[in-house]
Amino acid sequence: MPPKMASVRFTVTPTKIDDLGTISDTSPDLSSSSRVRFSSRESVRDASRSEAYSESSLATTAVDPTSERTTNPMDSGEDIDRRKNSTLYQNHSEEGEDSYDRNLALFEEEMDTRPKVSSLLNRLANYTNLPQGAREHEEESEGKKKQTKAPRMGTIMGVYLPCLQNIFGVILFLRLPWVVGTAGILHAFCIVFACCCCTMLTAISMSAIATNGVVPAGGSYFMISRALGPEFGGAVGLCFYLGTTFATAMYILGAIEIFLVYIAPQAVIFQSEGGVENSAAMLNNMRVYGTGFLLLMSIIVFVGVRYVNKLASLFLTCVILSILAIYAGALKSAFAPPDFPVCLLGNRTLSRLEFSTCAKIVQTENTTSPSELWDRFCHPPGFLNGTCDEYFAHNNVTEVEGIPGLSSGIITENLWSNYLQKGEIIEKGSLSSSDAVGSPSSIYVLADITTSFTLLVGIFFPSVTGIMAGSNRSGDLKDAQKSIPIGTILAILTTSLVYLSNVILFGACIDGVVLRDKFGDAVKGTLVVGALSWPSPWVIVIGSFFSTCGAGLQSLTGAPRLLQAIAKDGIIPFLRVFGHGKSNGEPTWALLLTAVIAELGILIASLDLVAPILSMFFLMCYLFVNLACGLQTLLRSPNWRPRFQYYHWTLSFLGMALCLALMFISSWYYALISMVIAGMIYKYIEYHGAEKEWGDGIRGLSLSAARFALLRLEEGPPHTKNWRPQLLVLVKLDSDLHVSQPRLLSFASQLKAGKGLTIVGSVLLGDYLENYAEALAAEQALKLLMEQERVKGFCQVVVAQKKKEGLSHLIQSCGLGGMRHNTVIMGWPSGWRQSDDSRAWKTFITTVRICTAGRQALLVAKNISLFPGARETLAEGHIDVWWVVHDGGMLMLLPFLLKQHKAWRKCKMRIFTVAQMEDNSIQMKKDLATFLYHLRIHADVEVVEMHDSDISAYTYERTLMMEQRSQMLRQMRLSKADREREAQLVKDRNSMLRLTSVGSDDDEETDAVAARVHMTWTKDKHQAVRVAQSKHMPSFQDLLSMRPDQSNVRRMHTAVKLNEVIVNKSHDAKLVLLNMPGPPRNSQGDENYMEFLEVLTEGLERVLLVRGGGTEVITIYS
Repeated sequence: MPPKMASVRFTVTPTKIDDLGTISDTSPDLSSSSRVRFSSRESVRDASRSEAYSESSLATTAVDPTSERTTNPMDSGEDIDRRKNSTLYQNHSEEGEDSYDRNLALFEEEMDTRPKVSSLLNRLANYTNLPQGAREHEEESEGKKKQTKAPRMGTIMGVYLPCLQNIFGVILFLRLPWVVGTAGILHAFCIVFACCCCTMLTAISMSAIATNGVVPAGGSYFMISRALGPEFGGAVGLCFYLGTTFATAMYILGAIEIFLVYIAPQAVIFQSEGGVENSAAMLNNMRVYGTGFLLLMSIIVFVGVRYVNKLASLFLTCVILSILAIYAGALKSAFAPPDFPVCLLGNRTLSRLEFSTCAKIVQTENTTSPSELWDRFCHPPGFLNGTCDEYFAHNNVTEVEGIPGLSSGIITENLWSNYLQKGEIIEKGSLSSSDAVGSPSSIYVLADITTSFTLLVGIFFPSVTGIMAGSNRSGDLKDAQKSIPIGTILAILTTSLVYLSNVILFGACIDGVVLRDKFGDAVKGTLVVGALSWPSPWVIVIGSFFSTCGAGLQSLTGAPRLLQAIAKDGIIPFLRVFGHGKSNGEPTWALLLTAVIAELGILIASLDLVAPILSMFFLMCYLFVNLACGLQTLLRSPNWRPRFQYYHWTLSFLGMALCLALMFISSWYYALISMVIAGMIYKYIEYHGAEKEWGDGIRGLSLSAARFALLRLEEGPPHTKNWRPQLLVLVKLDSDLHVSQPRLLSFASQLKAGKGLTIVGSVLLGDYLENYAEALAAEQALKLLMEQERVKGFCQVVVAQKKKEGLSHLIQSCGLGGMRHNTVIMGWPSGWRQSDDSRAWKTFITTVRICTAGRQALLVAKNISLFPGARETLAEGHIDVWWVVHDGGMLMLLPFLLKQHKAWRKCKMRIFTVAQMEDNSIQMKKDLATFLYHLRIHADVEVVEMHDSDISAYTYERTLMMEQRSQMLRQMRLSKADREREAQLVKDRNSMLRLTSVGSDDDEETDAVAARVHMTWTKDKHQAVRVAQSKHMPSFQDLLSMRPDQSNVRRMHTAVKLNEVIVNKSHDAKLVLLNMPGPPRNSQGDENYMEFLEVLTEGLERVLLVRGGGTEVITIYS
């Protein structure tokens, strides 16, 4: 029998429960706050001990930071002491690390920063995105303790029924019959079908997003923000919030309308005689009662949200019973239609609220007396021989059934539309009447608003919203990725079937004049849907009232939490105050703002005016849900792996187009206003919001677009017309990672009128493996400085053993494809003469040679500290260009770009060119002026003549001093090397040494072979080498008697004469640009080259040495 193996159990013990976090936008940070500890326990033969132990191990654990042990918080002190003395506890504490080292010794270094797979899976498996709901908040406030239960809700209870409750609402009961009567069955069917298709396509896209990972609370806001980025997410999230808030106002107005019109008409406060005054009085009643209802609902939500959730089932039951009553009434009307007579004068509909008998005269026994209608139309009232209205006199009063029933054939009359103007009398088209006009009367049923197809779309669309209810409850679901798609799509299919069937049923059962009678005046103030329902109209009236109140409470509960989620994300700074609330998490301030915005909707006081507003916000939200899904599908991001497979990018873009079309169909000016609001929020977040990286689709789109553009740019070199300076700014960092010449970045920013690429590069000395952290810190320092100097671009830090190698790597490898730099900016090595260290100016010359070899333009700024900063502006002055040799047009282009910036905008441009003896200076000036005219550059032109070619004594002496200095410095460096070598020999006599080549001042900056040779040195050999070196070292007498090289004299002469002319003409210029001479081919003359450049630029305040890259950068052609 094989020996029993010790079983190993790993327990994850975060230091606090907050460390578990919520997986919202990124993967959990497994290497930061939560420390994972591992322990092993031996299996115990005793079943009871094993059972007890396994139970205790499954309890929630906590870490005692002082004792570094894992304890169960539910245990008492005696239990802990008893475990300390137990064999089991000793095995756990003593053998745990040994077992860990035995099994995973190969990965012990990785385990310091990365957890085991088992701990990762444990954290993900125990993750729940269920936020504390109303019940948890209330119980916490009451001091109750509650054990967390695993989510158990399935598709029906968790998604299907909540979606039904949110979709069915006030529009179904109050406006759908009116929509059918006004638009006709065909148009109404098209309206309902288009709206349902919009929500179905959106639900398909939403299902794909919701099943592509865990969706915490926040619903559509979370999905859009994480798929399209914080800018789109914040804009659309606020639009969705405003839509939900206005939905609160719409539901409250619907409830007030039901209450004042159908339940308690006598409760009105403002009364009027009728007509326009009646409408205004009704609006005032709506405002007063609506404000009271809103205040009451806000108090309920503030005091106890749990009551809202408990009443949700009651409200849903009311909705379902009301819909069933409609179907029952429609079926009953086929064989026993209800008795709801409608009184018509000719073909005009009369309001039964004004009279009881539908007749002109009333016969009682043997007497004939005028009816109430007669008194309304004739004067004086009560006399049969009075003067009557013309239309009343020429038309008969008839009574028709308002609900003739399903088998009456009324459907043929209701097929076509009957749009009315405001104040127009509702007429029955199948009846004839005389052509008499008659006087207007309040007894007629009138149209209260002007109707059209587009208006009805905006009014009806809110009745199909609410499809996000399932995704908002993902934390409650047993299997959210299965339940959300099935439940949402089933709910949309169900509601679509109900709406479409009701359109046909209403048109087939109810007369058109009753359908167009919005408030049921023709049927004695009865709700039109209630008149059709069975067993009683009050089933619909009471059910619709409570369901509308419940929907308003749900919206008033959800909107503040949505605003709180947006505020807590921190993407909109001025909303952060609304992220706070009561101690139990209830969003108090967000609720207050929501109530204020909802009050604005209630002051509008018309359901028909509020509905299009919230239609805009919901349509915009659905539009971006479709855009998010389509974008992710087209980009084919590796992380885009939805479990819901029945989606396609064409469906998403079709849904997006349908949303956009419905927005402009329902109200083009509301659509534009909502887009402007969303655009303003987008730009605000972009400029002032917090930077978030959520792996969104817009970033993926940017990457795809950048890849496509880079591949296109790779097809060939840019045309001269498209050339712009793509800058590589070389900066030096000190030991504290501070840039020694920050004004270089300011200057680069001022050149960005070319809208080109900017890369800020620097070199750190050392080994990359050892200096990786320092390189990251340097990049952060550069990014901070770029932000301060308003430079938009990239930074790159290279770690190299030698500085010249690092600079070479930067110049060669920065950029990507066609987006590579073509211009290098660097500063002049100030104080190079006084410094004993020659590395600075040697590095400078090496960089010049590298740029020349790489055909890169080079800009060298001298006295860079005197250049204007990013926020400075120079006074009026001149930018002088000294054009000595043609450089491809760089000298012409750079001043033009600088003048686009506010710092140089007041400066005027002057161009100087040098004429030799054989040149015609007058013709040169004309040609240069013509050239600038064709270049569209405004500048003053001057030609400078340099005829005196005699070399002055000053030039000769200056050259001699330069060469003597160079020889002395070279001798000093050789002597220093000898002294160091002799000290090393004394220290390591008769040993193998690594020596650098003779004469190198620094292994980092010389051109000698880097490899060091092992040599054996003796005293005699060392003395021989010293004698050989002394033969090549010039003595002091040799330095005094040396003569300068003639080529150096000529170069010095050019530098001196040109400097005299430049100082004479441009001593007061704000900036001098001139051609930079190329470095000597022989490196022996490098120090002389530095001296030439120094002489050339002496006496000038701000100088920019320009060396072209060998390509034309400016053209006269269009």
